[in-house]
Amino acid sequence: MTEANSRQRIVILGGYGVFGGKLAEALLRQPQFEVVIAGRNLGKAQTFCDRHGGLPAALDRSASNFSETLAGLAPFATIDAAGPFQAYGEHRYKVAEAALAAGSHYLDLSDDAGFTGGIGVLRDQALAAGLSVLSGVSSVPALSSAAVEALRGDFSRLDLIESVILPGNRAPRGLSVMRAILTQAGRPMTVFRDGIRIRLPGWSGLSKRRIGPPGRAGLPPRWTSFIGAPDLTLFPERYRARTVLFRAGLELPIMHLGLWGLSWMVRLRLLRSLDPMAGVLQKIADWLEPLGSDRGGMEVRLAGLDGRGKPLSRRWTLIAEAGDGPHIPAVAAAILCRRLTQGTVPAGARPCLGEITLQDVSEATSHLSVATRVDTDDRPCLFQQALGTGFDTLPAPVRDLHTVYDRRCWTGEAKVTRGGSFLSKLICRMVGFPPQAERTPVAVTIERRGKAEIWQRNFGGKVFKSVLSLRGAPGSGIVQERFGPIAFNIHLQQRHGRLAFPVGRGRCLALPLPNWLIPLSEAWEQDDSGRFNFDVKISLPGIGMLVHYQGWLQPQSLAHK
Repeated sequence: MTEANSRQRIVILGGYGVFGGKLAEALLRQPQFEVVIAGRNLGKAQTFCDRHGGLPAALDRSASNFSETLAGLAPFATIDAAGPFQAYGEHRYKVAEAALAAGSHYLDLSDDAGFTGGIGVLRDQALAAGLSVLSGVSSVPALSSAAVEALRGDFSRLDLIESVILPGNRAPRGLSVMRAILTQAGRPMTVFRDGIRIRLPGWSGLSKRRIGPPGRAGLPPRWTSFIGAPDLTLFPERYRARTVLFRAGLELPIMHLGLWGLSWMVRLRLLRSLDPMAGVLQKIADWLEPLGSDRGGMEVRLAGLDGRGKPLSRRWTLIAEAGDGPHIPAVAAAILCRRLTQGTVPAGARPCLGEITLQDVSEATSHLSVATRVDTDDRPCLFQQALGTGFDTLPAPVRDLHTVYDRRCWTGEAKVTRGGSFLSKLICRMVGFPPQAERTPVAVTIERRGKAEIWQRNFGGKVFKSVLSLRGAPGSGIVQERFGPIAFNIHLQQRHGRLAFPVGRGRCLALPLPNWLIPLSEAWEQDDSGRFNFDVKISLPGIGMLVHYQGWLQPQSLAHK
């Protein structure tokens, strides 16, 4: 057998596209592969091959003779890098089925949760043929799961897995990538959050994120939004994480916030989808390309409890320089093509979870301007930062309520007593304290936003909010609670197994409040036979008691089981 005939033929559908092209370049550097650049446009395939090498081929997945044409190419492995996978319709696994019929392994670069999660329908067919069928062989879930696999061994409980992808503005944008994003913008998607599946609009949840090391080596803060990914449906079951989130961000604020604004047209049902705008928005993005940078990155963060039950957060970060970001989605497929030739990829059809390692990624990107790192934060929670080592001695239910990485929801019951004077009733109404009740349902939602926590308390339909943040030095026990323009310093104290919340100084619009306006707080939290209990009594000098509420809470996820 000649050397040419001993090479394994890889057919890349969409091989002249952005990510398919990067994958083709990676495989063409390896002599054991013969790479076929395939797609609907033979001219584009030929142009790519003239520049980079490979064999051009016309291959249209929508054609009636697609299976026969693919079989005629005699592929060892078929890779679908075309997409958008969200739009593949009723016969969405047509390429994978044609690959199996041709005796070929199959990989795809899908980032669609439904498509990747459903690939298991081909399991029996793939096993019978002794072939591997893997979906999501890209940044997600292939790389993101590799990071989770590497970091999760340090956790006894996983509360959060959050991934963020921030491409540089000068990264090339294929039309299929644009359509994949626009199809999701404003449309409802399912997210596993605090143990419960909820619905969120795509491209909602505006939040600025900074990833990478401090200083210029990392990426500066960029806007991000929630977007769908296979991780959202696959990670909760595989890794038993309470919350799984995925964010993406565009480098230029005008582009990110502009898309966020357009998404409201879908949310308000003025448009069914932004997908018809893909061509126009791609042209606008091309006009704005020179205004951004060629630096992008990806981060996967895990948070929960370590082996001793203490809060822990770890993150894997990848920063790509010099325009090398678009190579990253193709890394996993290049790794697995080598593995397929070695016969080390088990047969069967499945999402690409844990199939590669971070060491594989490091080796595959060694020729690129790419830097990776792992960071650990052993004091990731607000109350842990405030109390220092004292946090570890709190009762378990109290620690649990104050272990917040994203959002925690608690439900329970309370008794509410209000002061009897006219002034106390007036102040309670102005502040929004709950009405008097012998028994009333309670729901408390604590949401982490940056370094602060947003507390929303719902007593029988009466809602009031506050914002808690660190005020003193770490370990000082001082936090600030803000109600609109008024803020108070709270000096957390541990007393006889309870956590007390005495109020110190107060301010209104940064101006100090006189002592007669500083509330007296007799508030504590404690453990009652494994259940979180609270007792809060607030008074004002010269007026007396304003409100006294006491009761219990349990995680909302327990109530839904």
